[in-house]
Amino acid sequence: MPHVEVNLPIKAPAADAWRAVTRLEDYADYMENVESVTVLGASESGARTSAWSVLLKGSVLEWVEEDELDEANRVMSFSQTSGDLDEFTGYWRVDDRGDGTSVVVFSVDFEIGIPLLADMLNPVAAKALRENSEHMLRAIERRITVS
Repeated sequence: MPHVEVNLPIKAPAADAWRAVTRLEDYADYMENVESVTVLGASESGARTSAWSVLLKGSVLEWVEEDELDEANRVMSFSQTSGDLDEFTGYWRVDDRGDGTSVVVFSVDFEIGIPLLADMLNPVAAKALRENSEHMLRAIERRITVS
């Protein structure tokens, strides 16, 4: 299964980065590749369901995911429950560097679901997901440092 991980140091406190990462409903306002994210429901335990529509290399990918927030460790895990890919799971994590800066990590495992074309499509999809993820992380950085 293909894996993509992107890390971005941010010149902002971890609490600010965490707040930006977990405010999914704001992503479409400042991320050009995110058409929409709608939080469909949330529980007191930190679990929520969100519906996504994202542009990926000229195509729209849509899915619904379950998000689990671990506030203490600043980790938001996600797992697709339905959507365009066969599998899409991973996490966002914010690491405190201890000097007023942080590192935001986005990690995802995915499966396109077309076994006969996997060898050809997986590297292309991984590259596109990496580029999209880098754009998302840079947008988060701009959002935090401008505020």
